Amino acid sequence: MRLLGWGRTPGSDDMSNTKIDKKIVGYAVKQSDAKGESGKKPEYRREASDGTRAEVIRMHEKLERPEMLIGSTYKVKTPVSDHAMYVTINDIILNEGTEHEKRRPFEIFINSKNLDHYQWIVALTRIISAVFRKGGDVTFLVDELKAVFDPRGGYWKPGGKFMPSIIAELGYIVEKHLILIGLLAKPGLDEGQQKLIQEKRAEFEASNRQRDAFAKSSYPEGAQLCSKCSTAAVVMMDGCQTCLSCGDSKCS
Repeated sequence: MRLLGWGRTPGSDDMSNTKIDKKIVGYAVKQSDAKGESGKKPEYRREASDGTRAEVIRMHEKLERPEMLIGSTYKVKTPVSDHAMYVTINDIILNEGTEHEKRRPFEIFINSKNLDHYQWIVALTRIISAVFRKGGDVTFLVDELKAVFDPRGGYWKPGGKFMPSIIAELGYIVEKHLILIGLLAKPGLDEGQQKLIQEKRAEFEASNRQRDAFAKSSYPEGAQLCSKCSTAAVVMMDGCQTCLSCGDSKCS
């Protein structure tokens, strides 16, 4: 710590050789250049690749926003609101033109004419955007958003899929976008499971001709709601409740 006073010996930075015989009027903490450099968060990391050294840019909160970002806009129309919401997710391209090129989400915007949701929309977009810019694994946002339930009840989407809340639907939008840019793998069943489900579905449709409110669903008529994937695709097969969408079975 450097003390500033009228009686300080000129040209001396050593406290042991500094004599102060006047009133101290202020002070300043001096840090060495080496410490200052080590305390900074690096924006680049060098990695060896094929015997050469390349600067690889990693996603972090210090990364400045480029002048132009590419993105995708998704329309969300729910029966609980008269106005649609438009969700825009902008991405940043890291290490463009190199073998380390990656596309990562950078910010999210939600636009709607319904001002009833204005406050939580602004708060949610700022928090999600901050998580995007923080870097690291951001896929956890999908499960967190999809787990939000509306105490007033959810709603059904075309095709027989139940949506527990508007927030949950935003989670599905984020999931769809992360799959699009390659951060998440597309969910699905393997060939054996798909073949088994197709066989059981054909068998069920041949033996059952039920009708209910979900007649327009792509799944057999009379299918019940699956507690795992929230899709009206659960049928009775071989004495066991089985979902034709995700393959969940009570007997497995």
